[in-house]
Amino acid sequence: MSRIEELPDDFDERIDLNHAPKDVPSIEELYDQHISASGPSQNQMSSKSFEEIVQDMSKTPLFMNSLDEATNDDGENIMLEAIKALQHEGTKAEVAQGFKERGNEMVAEKKWKDAKEFYTKGITVLADQDEDKWDKAEDQTAEEELRVLLNEQLHLNRARCNLELKNYRSTILDSAAALRINPSNIKAHYRSASALFALDKVLEALDVASRGFKLDPNNTALKKLLDQIRGRMKVKEAEDRRRLAELRRRQQEKEALEAALKERKIIVRGSKQPPNLEDATIRLSPDPLSPTSLLEFPVMLLYPMHNQTDLIKAWAEKDAITHHLSYILPLPWDNKNEYKLSTVECYMDTIAGGLMKVGKKLTLLEALANGKTEVVDGLVRIYVVPMSLAPQWIEEVKKKRGK
Repeated sequence: MSRIEELPDDFDERIDLNHAPKDVPSIEELYDQHISASGPSQNQMSSKSFEEIVQDMSKTPLFMNSLDEATNDDGENIMLEAIKALQHEGTKAEVAQGFKERGNEMVAEKKWKDAKEFYTKGITVLADQDEDKWDKAEDQTAEEELRVLLNEQLHLNRARCNLELKNYRSTILDSAAALRINPSNIKAHYRSASALFALDKVLEALDVASRGFKLDPNNTALKKLLDQIRGRMKVKEAEDRRRLAELRRRQQEKEALEAALKERKIIVRGSKQPPNLEDATIRLSPDPLSPTSLLEFPVMLLYPMHNQTDLIKAWAEKDAITHHLSYILPLPWDNKNEYKLSTVECYMDTIAGGLMKVGKKLTLLEALANGKTEVVDGLVRIYVVPMSLAPQWIEEVKKKRGK
């Protein structure tokens, strides 16, 4: 990646930056110069190659890249084990305090993930049941009191890290752990309420924030959060009212539609795999709630002898079949000119599974209200067949349905 850096005021402008400086020794050459220099450890250093020295350095905690490479032939690393042992030096509270302080240092640098790890280590230490790992405290009562305090602080601090990292559920859990130790912890109330608010759990956030505000009415941060929660609650209440009104209206429209279908003696049913008709539905128009409105149906015109279809999304109940066929026919793909208003017949499926011929002058309501047909999945199906091909098609349908 390229970088642009400002040159210092005392930079020697005679230097050509476009060409690398001559006679710059490589790291291997520097190594050779070093081991050839006089000194008390000259013989010891010169006995090792450059690669061997790098290998030795990789075994030290400061330079190691992998734990696998940091061990000797026996699988041990004395320096690493010594550093690990330092983690257990001191009482349990002292070790946990050390992790807390390291976490606080990371928080100061806003390194939230690192801080969270240190706080987690401190919590793990306090939860460890093996007391023999740790030094014995001279004052065990003070040790126990400090452990309780540290447990509260570590959970509280980790809650802040989780909040910054947007781990809202973990924030709530850590805040709850701190509140179980100290129910009056204002910061725990604030962080828990903030996380709940971020999850849009407004009622829970309001409850927690209100409890905290009662404990500290002068807390400006908590008051600001409480105002935000109350503002969001008003918005949600308005949304809920609109949603309920919409649900209530849809239910009323459904009841009005069912009453209209029943009054007209139109039979409807659904199937296991209804087609996706999007916005094409049976409805009352113009007012879905008015009993004086007309029923409109989506109607599929099928041309079975040529595997073609046309969909009419809103066919009014009083429209005759000829009304729609008059502007649909002739069909653009009908090269033989077989589909004309005077040369086609219309059919519909019957409830019994057969076919019924439908007069083209009938209205849709007359075709549906005879007790022999039904509307399946909210879609009316009308077959349009040329008269010359109708006997052949009817015979094919009988054979298929007979099987």
